Amino acid sequence: MSVYILGIESSCDDTSAAVIEGTTILSNVIASQKVHAEYGGVVPELASRAHQQNIIPVIDTALKRAKINKNQISAIAYTNGPGLLGSLLVGSSFAKAMAYSLEIPLIEVDHLQAHVLANFLEKKEEPKEKPSFPFLCLTVSGGHTLLLQVNDYFDMQVLGRTIDDAAGEAFDKSAKILSLPYPGGPVIDKLAQEGNPDKFSFSIAHLPGLDYSFSGLKTSFLYFVRDHLKENPQFIEENLADLAASIQKAIIKSLTDKVEKALKNSRCKDLVLAGGVSANSGLRKAMQKIAMKHHRNLFVPSIDLTTDNAAMIAVCGYFKYLKKDFSTIYAAPYSAVKR
Repeated sequence: MSVYILGIESSCDDTSAAVIEGTTILSNVIASQKVHAEYGGVVPELASRAHQQNIIPVIDTALKRAKINKNQISAIAYTNGPGLLGSLLVGSSFAKAMAYSLEIPLIEVDHLQAHVLANFLEKKEEPKEKPSFPFLCLTVSGGHTLLLQVNDYFDMQVLGRTIDDAAGEAFDKSAKILSLPYPGGPVIDKLAQEGNPDKFSFSIAHLPGLDYSFSGLKTSFLYFVRDHLKENPQFIEENLADLAASIQKAIIKSLTDKVEKALKNSRCKDLVLAGGVSANSGLRKAMQKIAMKHHRNLFVPSIDLTTDNAAMIAVCGYFKYLKKDFSTIYAAPYSAVKR
């Protein structure tokens, strides 16, 4: 008998619903919120209001595209954290009410675990090789940067984490310094492909162990641009692509130096990339070079599965469903990463 999981994702500014059969995606619908662009970042109150408007049509569309009805759903998986509390409450409340009304299991999902497990999703008629446990995983997003050893679907050991800002935030803040539109990470990536990554040099933090830090790099970039603008008001305009390429190189080097350090003492044969920043073309190329250098296999989700989406929530829910690891309507959303 087929297992159909409805996934609901509402941790930040994307409302998403997906239906999977086993680990195969039947539908994955995302409603993005354009309203935040004019503010240069996500406004929590506006995000939660938009989720309220989007959640019913998004779920309805996901069911229709999957060609199943609500009574065929085996369980409902939803993001319970980390994320914006107002946004999480919209998704979790709807998931609880729907599961209760259908009398089916409810499954709470950790957003960061789901990003990792996105590498186990498959698309129809597109067989995919999957990583083998244990594997080393770099999870990079706008709010989080983690280096993990993944021993099982839900046994993820944190080897290193950022002590301040996330790599994705460093991309976005650097873009803001350059007066680029939000979200800035994809814009910097596109410009970087036309620039010289060695034109400007920015120092990265060298912390002991495997932890990361990006606040100093962000600040040094700000001061560097500010000082050059005093001498030449057209500095950004004249050097935009080179600035983008140079700051991207620094952020990626900070990430990959720790990955290489971890690999030297790791028995993991597979290397995995996850999270929204895994869509960055420069990071993908750098990780591929590391994998080849150290004779590891690299696994990266398809571009549409790197950003926040409900398919990754659903597949995390599927593996929990197999374990009968269900939650109750009393599970409270959480905003911070569980340690």
